[in-house]
Amino acid sequence: MNLTTSPNSKIFGTVQCPGDKSISQRVLMIGALMNQEMTVDGFLHAEDPLSTMSALNQIGAGITVDKNGLVHLSKRQKIFQNAEEALNLGNSGTGLRLMLGLTSGMGLNLSFCGDESLSSRPMSRVIKPLTEMGANIEASNGMLPISLSPALFHKQYTYELPVASAQVKSSILLAGLASGVGVEIIEPVQTRDHTERMLKHFGANVEIASKGSKNVIQLSPSNHLQATDYTVVGDISSAAFLIVGALISNSPGLEITNVGMNPSRTGVLEALKKMGANIEVKNQRLESGEPCADLAVKKSTLKGVELSGDIIPNIIDEIPILSIAAAFAEGETVIRDAAELRVKESDRLKAVSDGFSSLGVVHKNFEDGMCISGSSDTLSIDHSASIKSHDDHRIAMSFLIAGLKCSQPIIVEDCKNIFTSFPNFIELTSSVGYRLEK
Repeated sequence: MNLTTSPNSKIFGTVQCPGDKSISQRVLMIGALMNQEMTVDGFLHAEDPLSTMSALNQIGAGITVDKNGLVHLSKRQKIFQNAEEALNLGNSGTGLRLMLGLTSGMGLNLSFCGDESLSSRPMSRVIKPLTEMGANIEASNGMLPISLSPALFHKQYTYELPVASAQVKSSILLAGLASGVGVEIIEPVQTRDHTERMLKHFGANVEIASKGSKNVIQLSPSNHLQATDYTVVGDISSAAFLIVGALISNSPGLEITNVGMNPSRTGVLEALKKMGANIEVKNQRLESGEPCADLAVKKSTLKGVELSGDIIPNIIDEIPILSIAAAFAEGETVIRDAAELRVKESDRLKAVSDGFSSLGVVHKNFEDGMCISGSSDTLSIDHSASIKSHDDHRIAMSFLIAGLKCSQPIIVEDCKNIFTSFPNFIELTSSVGYRLEK
């Protein structure tokens, strides 16, 4: 599915932020493990969370969805069971890495598969600590297909992450929770902490402390979780596309409601404010253990900045759309320490660079980032300009947003991947003034 942009458009009005993908997947896993009655509101019905739901149901979770989109988890008589067919996680790296931790802790016989993109992504960072914990995992050069068999876990496990990764951290925590093993995780800097917050919300014994510049998370081997109905806050990664769209199109104003404001995720707002963005945070509140708020985006003049160091793990998913903001900011933006982008759904640094080359944006590509020479002027391009999505939802949406500031319509190829994380992107952008044609 190719999408064509409408030039000289503006994003404005009021819109509700779609549910957080990471939280939607985590609440399914932890909720299924608790085996108690609970209802989840605000769940993101995108391909990635739905593939996680399907995998959990394949091992007996019994998760259902009603006509209003509410997700229901019920108390089951049977415990989790082995599956003869492979659990297919589609395109979801989060789903696969966290399910590997959860199910290895359960002691099941399972195998996993995924689409072509997921099958090319490295899983060794998760497999190594899980194997050290005692898990029996077989993989093909650290990638899919992957199989598990029952194993005896050690009573206590300590692991220091060589690279900051919320997915690796969460996989270890879920393995510890499912197996009853005590876990200590040391991360070089704090990464997104949705798993820790959710475990605490349901009553788990989790302690978090700082030791110098490092973050230490301890999960007790004894936990008695109590299910309560849960509301998923909006995904700030999805909101970022709308925010940047409003900023570069000189919007008269955009309000986005119910945006998750977890401090381990708000680096994108910090980066945009550093660039000069006028973003007001209103109606701050707590929802199911997660902070959220409404955001008002106002006309702003953006300028180039340097993004590197400790902020990078916090904004790693938003760097593609921040690169679009940089292309329409006055001056030079330098992004460093982001080599992890090369092993996401695509090599995102190369994908952004390819798109910029097609649009004529002056830039240099580094091994761990890029340098972007921006301008607030509308990009003057040939009508035939076409951008490859590299089968990556964040690349597709980023360049569709860039189309707001192009003199002619551009075509972004292979946009079906958008449905993995933002299923109503086309309808939602249309509701705030930006039409995309299939």
